[in-house]
Amino acid sequence: MSRTIYELLKEKPEITGEEIRNSMDFALEQVTENLARFTHSFKRAFSEDNFYTPTENVNWTTGFWTGQIWLAWEWAVKQGKHDQAEALRRAGEIQIDSFLDRITRKQEVDHHDMGFLYSPSCVAGYKLTGNRKGREAAIRAADQLITRFHPVGEFIQAWGPMDEPENYRFIIDCLLNLPLLYWASQETGDGKYREIAEKHIHTAVANVIREDYSTWHTFFMNMDTGEPDHGATCQGYRYGSAWARGQAWGVYGTAVAYRYTGRKEYIEDFKHVTGYFLEHLPSDLVPYWDLEFGEGSGEPRDSSSASIAACGMLEMADHMEPEDRDYYRSIAAKIMKSVADNYAVKSLKESNGLVLHSTYSKKSPYNTCTPEGVDQCNIWGDYFYMEALRRLYGKWDPYW
Repeated sequence: MSRTIYELLKEKPEITGEEIRNSMDFALEQVTENLARFTHSFKRAFSEDNFYTPTENVNWTTGFWTGQIWLAWEWAVKQGKHDQAEALRRAGEIQIDSFLDRITRKQEVDHHDMGFLYSPSCVAGYKLTGNRKGREAAIRAADQLITRFHPVGEFIQAWGPMDEPENYRFIIDCLLNLPLLYWASQETGDGKYREIAEKHIHTAVANVIREDYSTWHTFFMNMDTGEPDHGATCQGYRYGSAWARGQAWGVYGTAVAYRYTGRKEYIEDFKHVTGYFLEHLPSDLVPYWDLEFGEGSGEPRDSSSASIAACGMLEMADHMEPEDRDYYRSIAAKIMKSVADNYAVKSLKESNGLVLHSTYSKKSPYNTCTPEGVDQCNIWGDYFYMEALRRLYGKWDPYW
């Protein structure tokens, strides 16, 4: 009989402190090297032949590049590398200016991804350096995000015009957009942002988690009654499968939900969703793009999902009793050992990214996505890789 993933996990080594330092040192050099090309421009969502090309501040992903700059800045300061730190800070501030301009002009902001855009860029920059433009931009982004809240159904709509039944839905990813709203309430003293965030969390968690603890990517609500309608997928293999990155958002999202609400049931939701994720990992602990697939399938991996899930485990571990805390920290350290050893870029000549073998979206006969970024670096995979390593290294104040 084949061994379970939990038996395999017992044998897996954790990433060491020295390996974390070496990986973060390489990330610092890579991000700094990239500044010449990506200070007044941004990295595209995914690489081509493992190299990113420049883009303007458009799409939902650009905040993850600025987030890498701030993580690298923190690491440079910690290591006493002041020249690099100063260059990174200047670049981060230039990019904050771009984000303020973007939200002021309302350029490609009519969707729910304000948190992905503004938390790792502008909230981070404000927390770290007191940048007031970052504060202004992030509050404006929070104001934009709450325009997508539906009182009927109590959720934040993901995409599309607000008055069309076919767009009356949310997606699991949005759980990571909500920290922007909690931050805005804390910063302004206005509870409206927090109230909307908590209503969305309750609606999302009640509906996206299936009976077997896999998750829906997207969930539709009845436009007239606000009652749950049906789950679906845009990026998973099929409607009944578990899209790997969606399940990883569920791991991190339930952890964040607990941090901000203190509701004990979210701990149990986290354990169940995380358990499903772990039970569907291959032996090297890095998932295929959909958890339906395993070893021998020939399908591409999504290394970004491994780092996202590790971040979620490390987030929740901070709020748990010692036994559970140590358990989830250990699993995260084992996952990141595999990512660092087997998926991370090792040479500046190999790629201008940090982690190979991610999948943005893989077309199947059963989903509606546009195929792109398959078996490439992607920008959030690089970001969450750095975040997970930083969390493992010691106390860290989250951008989320």
